[in-house]
Amino acid sequence: MRMITRLALCAALLPALVLTALPARADTRFGGVGDLVRIDVLDGGMTPRGTYQTALRLTLKDGWKTYWRAPGDAGIPPSFSWRGSRNVGDVAITWPAPQVFDSGGLRTIGYQRELVLPVEITPSRAGQPVRLRGVMEVGVCSDICVPGTLKFDHDLDAAAGSNPAIVAALAQRPYSAQEAGVRAATCRLSPTADGIRVEARIRMPSAGGRELAVIEPGDPSIWVSGIDVTRSGDTLTASGELISETGSSFALDRSQLRFTVLGNRHAVDILGCTPG
Repeated sequence: MRMITRLALCAALLPALVLTALPARADTRFGGVGDLVRIDVLDGGMTPRGTYQTALRLTLKDGWKTYWRAPGDAGIPPSFSWRGSRNVGDVAITWPAPQVFDSGGLRTIGYQRELVLPVEITPSRAGQPVRLRGVMEVGVCSDICVPGTLKFDHDLDAAAGSNPAIVAALAQRPYSAQEAGVRAATCRLSPTADGIRVEARIRMPSAGGRELAVIEPGDPSIWVSGIDVTRSGDTLTASGELISETGSSFALDRSQLRFTVLGNRHAVDILGCTPG
């Protein structure tokens, strides 16, 4: 349902929208949706914790972009399946801070030219080889939007050294609340005709320039609409309406709310808020 809604928004934005699911494979030349984007698996060796550091690298054709985990008004959110992998236990993804794009009055959030997405793999069996295999469902957009499936299959190299591309991507992650000097994050919840309105007040130094905020409810069945952001002194206020895809009522856990503030200098990742 969410994908259908987002594609409908894209169609409203782009009259010449083309929606075609086309396959691509890792470590191959551009082909199919790979005419627009290629996926590669990068090796980063072992961490001191005994995990594998790897990354999925998406290389985009000039003029095309893909989307962040919360893609904005009309983007297509990426999704992953690790089915077919071997000796893969926990999977932790670190998203580099994204860019904000404005098109036809709609705001989308993502990346252009290249995305290096660090992935840390905890093996199910320590000391045994790991094979990372699966698919990444993505959307890429320019004057048209193309959703597609990117396949990857790679035996991770435990002896690989530190990879500069992965190191750089990890350095581009949003600051934590502590790193950014966040002093408090409170939320006020109020019912609306369709769902719940959240007003978050975050005491923090400016992230630079015109700040934008993303609210993620921690539940994929809840849609977030119309986020407004204002700042007064050291307090940033972000408010938006949360609506269930099914139209039914729902409970909201403040501790699961996630706020990302995007500024000219840096981004800030804030997990949870207290009543207020």
